[in-house]
Order: sequence, then C-alpha cells, then structure tokens
Amino acid sequence: TQFHTSSGVIKAVNDVSFTVNEGEVLAIVGESGCGKSVSALSVMRLIPTPPGEITSGQIFFGGRDLLKLSNQEMQEVRGGQIGMIFQEPMTSLNPVMTIGSQIAEPLKIHKNLSKDQALDKAAELLESVGVPDARQKMDDYPHQMSGGQRQRVMIAIAMSCDPKLLIADEATTALDVTVQAQILELLIKITEESRTALVIITHNLGIVARYANRVNVMYAGRIRESGSAIDVYKNSAHPYTAGLLSSVPNLMASTDGKLASIEGEIPDLANLPRGCAFEPRCTFAQDRCRSEDPLLQEVGSEHIAACWEAEKVQGSLK
Repeated sequence: TQFHTSSGVIKAVNDVSFTVNEGEVLAIVGESGCGKSVSALSVMRLIPTPPGEITSGQIFFGGRDLLKLSNQEMQEVRGGQIGMIFQEPMTSLNPVMTIGSQIAEPLKIHKNLSKDQALDKAAELLESVGVPDARQKMDDYPHQMSGGQRQRVMIAIAMSCDPKLLIADEATTALDVTVQAQILELLIKITEESRTALVIITHNLGIVARYANRVNVMYAGRIRESGSAIDVYKNSAHPYTAGLLSSVPNLMASTDGKLASIEGEIPDLANLPRGCAFEPRCTFAQDRCRSEDPLLQEVGSEHIAACWEAEKVQGSLK
C-alpha cells in the first residue's frame, strides 16, 4: 500500500504477509508510523484514494480475494463479516444519531431486520457489552456518554452482525488504564465465546503480553519479527523488538530513575536506507546491514525475524 505525496511515493506497507485463525488473538505492534493501521485499513479496503492505493498483493478472507471484490460486495463484507473498532469513537460515531439507531443500522443492512427487530437486538447488544441502563441509553447521543461507554458502543456495532474477524485499531489508547483493562477483557470474552478472530493493533506491549497468542512486530512498513507472544518476549530475535521491550518501565528494576529508549528516529519512508531500515538505530549493525536488507528467516519454531544478527540478538538476552 502506497501514498502519493509531495515528497514522492511513500510505501507505507511493503511485503507484509500474515494470517489469523479462528478464535486467535494476533497483535500487531510498533511505533507510530510503522504501518500498523495502514495494514488494517488495507484489509478493510478503506485506504483513501487518492492519495493512497493498494498496488499489489492478495487479501484472502473466507476463500475470496478481497481486492477482487466489487465495491458492493466489499460493502457486504465490511460490518457483516469483518468488524473494526477505531481509536477514537467520537470521530467514528455519528453525532446526530442516537446510539440505538447506530447499533441498529448494520442489523437492518446486513441481517435484513425490521426497524423494531433491529432496535430490540441493539438493546441486547448494548447490555451484552456492559453499558449500564442500556435500554435507557439507546436514546442518548454520543456526546452524552463517557469515553469508555462510547468504545463499548463501538464494540456493540462491530459485533452486531457476528463477524468472523474483528480488528481493534488502538481501541483503548484514549482511555484511562482501568477502563482500558475492562474494554480488553470484554473484547477477549466476546471473541472467545464467538470464536471470532481478533487482531489487536497497539503500541502497548503490556496488552500483547497479557492477551495475544501471536505477535507481528512492524517497523518502516514491514514485519520485522513474528512468532508466538511467549517466543517474541522471551527470545526476541530482532534488535527493534528487544529495544521496544527494554523500553517498557519495570518497577522492579534498578535504573536510577532513567527509562530505556531506542536511540535515533523513525526513518523517512520516502528515503529509506539502502540496507536494513533499522540499521541507523541498531547497536548490532554490521557492514552487511548497511548494504543488504534482510528477509524474514526462521529463528525458532514458528518464529521468524528479518535480521542478519538474529543469533547475536537472542544470545545477548540470555
């Protein structure tokens, strides 16, 4: 997926490939601008065109390539078979429609329910996501609800038509820590009960450690490491992953009050280094890293990483 800008063509997502299975929780992590959200929007075919476009590849869902579907067919997939929860519900919810009407709308479109049937089902959904006094809240507008309640409404809308895949794009970032935990527990509960595949897009590694089965680590538009959450945490093979993990505050560690960080800045996607995109920030970098961009290779059982020095990275953590 690329964007045409005044600085040139920006490849926001390049050679990204991953699968997510029924009932599985896959986390996609990385710093801002690494391509996490663009990957999700590409799956949903919601890339704004222009300036963006999906130039190549395939997106298989339910045996069909989503890139080959007509706009009408894709509209049936969105909301009906794939649901998405965005970071800020106030920009996703319609400010002049009641909460009940917004939950009922996809039910009328995708399930062919009557208005009364859709509103009854909407009330049930609002109750199921833990909104207190749900039936009274049906007539409220988004601005009358708290941030946590609005995000619960977004979950109700996303799950209204029993999707097979749910994508949560930084769905808890704008919420306080307590509400974050409640929303995540709710998402996990719903997906476990319905066997829905869940993709969590986040920069919060604490979320990954607690909830994800598998993890994809993205940097500069590409997946740099992928594996089970346990393997990626305990046996990181890419220096970027190791840097992210070392940056997580540890209350038990003695750091003299200093927080670890990854030196340097995210590269300009319009002017990437010739070799590995992480090389300018990498403490393991060798001459080869400056001239050759490594491909993903096996570093363990169902564990891959794109790093020439993967063995050294893993050895340094033991």
